[in-house]
Amino acid sequence: MSSGSGDGRRPDPATDAFVAHRNLLFTVAYEMLGSAVDAEDVLQETWLRWSGVELATVRDHRAYLVRITTRQALGRLRALGRRKESYVGPWLPEPLLTSPDVADQVELADSISMAMMMVLETLAPTERAVFVLREVFALGYDEIAEAVDKTQAAVRQIAHRARAHVAARRPRGGAVSADEARTAIAAFQRAVETGDLQGLLDLLAPDVVALSDGGGIKQAMPRPTVGAERVGRLLAAGVALWGPTGTAEPAQVNGHPALVLRVDGEIDVVVAMRLDEGRITGIYSVRNPEKLTHMDRETAVSL
Repeated sequence: MSSGSGDGRRPDPATDAFVAHRNLLFTVAYEMLGSAVDAEDVLQETWLRWSGVELATVRDHRAYLVRITTRQALGRLRALGRRKESYVGPWLPEPLLTSPDVADQVELADSISMAMMMVLETLAPTERAVFVLREVFALGYDEIAEAVDKTQAAVRQIAHRARAHVAARRPRGGAVSADEARTAIAAFQRAVETGDLQGLLDLLAPDVVALSDGGGIKQAMPRPTVGAERVGRLLAAGVALWGPTGTAEPAQVNGHPALVLRVDGEIDVVVAMRLDEGRITGIYSVRNPEKLTHMDRETAVSL
């Protein structure tokens, strides 16, 4: 794809339109799938279909592209659901290294947070598509109806049901300031690096939940761990396994504070967190190497 600008070739309106909305389309696909790899594949499929469209017949390029992306993502989401049935251990979304300014965009950061992505995982495919398009991207019911091949009346019912479902499962806590996030992540990093169990316990909420995704490739917790003492001891024990070549560095992952842990310079685990009033309420550790391919560069997301 090339818009032709600056190289002497004529501009390509189809390419220009696709590039202008690419970050938005990626974000739509990622929020529906929880997988950056699959979202990138959906974008390729979207481009192939978009490049064959007669642009003169398209009134709203953005809406048309979102419709194509949604339909492709829905098909892939159903296939992904079948793959998850045989997945080894807990399934977590693929973490994205995001730019610091994403954290300042509260709605965007909340929508792609690990905690929210886990809530979206509990929705049926069409419910997830409708919720994402309506609640995150504020599309009209008419646009959503076209994207999911439902009537507007049906879409309104689905949206109502999905909102109630998400509200009942949405993690507690409001927005956390950048200073609070930095303070918490720095304290967590110190505690982890020193194996300080008490330091960890002081940071964890009493009902903290920890999940770990190794995909059957790397060792991980086979099920969620709940409670500050159990999670703290588990983390402290995990520190001992890194050895002298283990390092930890703070990062912005899915718009929120996280730690990237490396062994011999290679990423071993990405630890994303959910904070509430200075305490850590959720820990999401991704070790599956197949899910860490987007951690070597920032991924652009947008609403």
